[in-house]
Amino acid sequence: MNDSVYTGNAGKDAALDRGWLLGHFKSVGDPRHSEAVEIKWGVHPRGDERAQWVKGEERTALLVLISGRFRVAFPGHSVLLEQQGDYVVWSRGVDHSWFAEEESVVLTVRWPSVPGYAVTEKDQARVEP
Repeated sequence: MNDSVYTGNAGKDAALDRGWLLGHFKSVGDPRHSEAVEIKWGVHPRGDERAQWVKGEERTALLVLISGRFRVAFPGHSVLLEQQGDYVVWSRGVDHSWFAEEESVVLTVRWPSVPGYAVTEKDQARVEP
């Protein structure tokens, strides 16, 4: 294997970086570094929710349900993903949050990859299951 190829396991690798497999936050020179796109393998226990709403979104996003039951909230409405393969796409400028109604695995793809949206450990600690 050379430095431009990376092989891994989404479940194992996701545990190392809050679920993120690819994006601007990976080291330059790592094949998983990208400023064009971010990919996350999200494993969420029942009751897990985003600590705070994303406001002023600068990215477009696609979220695909792999397993479980997962709700994505938008101003004024929400979308429930309950069958494997259900997905939702939202554009730049759309505020959002999420809640795992059951233990869930979701794949998220966002573009472009830009800094500034991470929830800090302090903020995340305020969320109760």
